Amino acid sequence: MLSFEKMPGVFSYESSAVDWCEDNYKHSDNVVEYFNTMSNFVFFVVAPIMLYLMHPYARERNLAIHLVWLMMIFVGLFSVYFHMTLSFVGQMLDELSILWVLAIGYSLWFPRKHFPSFVRDRTSFSRLVLVITATSTVSSFIKPTANAYALNCFALHILYSVCMELKGCTDQRVLRLAWASFGLWVLAISCWISDRFGCSFWQKINFCYLHGIWHILIVVATAYGSTLIAYLDASVEIPHSLPDLQYWPQDSWALGLPYIVLKSHTKTRKRC
Repeated sequence: MLSFEKMPGVFSYESSAVDWCEDNYKHSDNVVEYFNTMSNFVFFVVAPIMLYLMHPYARERNLAIHLVWLMMIFVGLFSVYFHMTLSFVGQMLDELSILWVLAIGYSLWFPRKHFPSFVRDRTSFSRLVLVITATSTVSSFIKPTANAYALNCFALHILYSVCMELKGCTDQRVLRLAWASFGLWVLAISCWISDRFGCSFWQKINFCYLHGIWHILIVVATAYGSTLIAYLDASVEIPHSLPDLQYWPQDSWALGLPYIVLKSHTKTRKRC
């Protein structure tokens, strides 16, 4: 556990053990990793758009769904702070905010048919996820490397669950979204791994910006992946709303930000 004597140090510039490939202080004396910091602008562009686009679905299904993209804004803010300072606190805030985004999505969208036998309903499942995430959060401050394991466990199980849900899917529009989500995720992860473990090569060719590209790709991948998961959820939980997929700004392009449109709304449904 961090002692009080060490607290000022964890807020200091470069107090984190993590240092990405980009040259430090290259463009500013006050920003350690300039491009990695500035590339987080994509969070503040995509998140508000997705909040707006997904509102009809969230209003029909559960307004708590907005927490996913509200938290993504915080991920962007904490990532800015981390890459600007490379402080230990910045690193923890950055990683833990990602953990909580995954946990919120997990508790909201994980299929009910895959709940453990001892879980009665989604409320109980959400509480279970909350307890596990809170425990992981506390453990991260005691043993910071624990956070990486928690993130990987959540992400891999979500990926497995989505693959299971898509097994019987024949809708080509849904399958295209699934392949696009997976492709963007692979590209993003490839950039993260290459920057982390192939830095010497990228320094030789003077291109040390893959982590910044990861920021851009992972936000878009999250938009695609979360919309896919939300659509699969809507098809089961609110099929009467006739959920469908569309793309912003132009649906005919099948390129842009995907979102869910409900062809049947509560106000227009006939009541006996």
